[in-house]
Amino acid sequence: MIEVGSLCMKIAGREAGRICVVIDVLDNKFVLIDGQVRRKKCNINHVEATGKVLKLEKNASHEDVVSALKEEGIEVVEPKPKQKAPRAVKEAPVKEKKTETKKEAKAAKKEAKAEKPKAKKVKKE
Repeated sequence: MIEVGSLCMKIAGREAGRICVVIDVLDNKFVLIDGQVRRKKCNINHVEATGKVLKLEKNASHEDVVSALKEEGIEVVEPKPKQKAPRAVKEAPVKEKKTETKKEAKAAKKEAKAEKPKAKKVKKE
């Protein structure tokens, strides 16, 4: 029977093969585990008891669990917290204000057209 402080091994899920300790028995199907796994609710069918029982209180802290596992010779490696990469900040494009009026813009277009040399047509013989 699984009880508080039972040393177990996860046999299902992404953390299969890792050692855990039962922190709390929630009901007849679920327990709260901690140790080499994330502290979470787990189905009893997904853990296998090793037969050892550690002296831990109900709802013991993660530090208490780690120290109890170290006394048994089991190392718990803490994952590094994810560091967020700095996001690149895009600058908003600056819109230039038009100072010309419509009449001035039309006149500028006409001047530009007049300055362009016209292409001469070459007759083919």
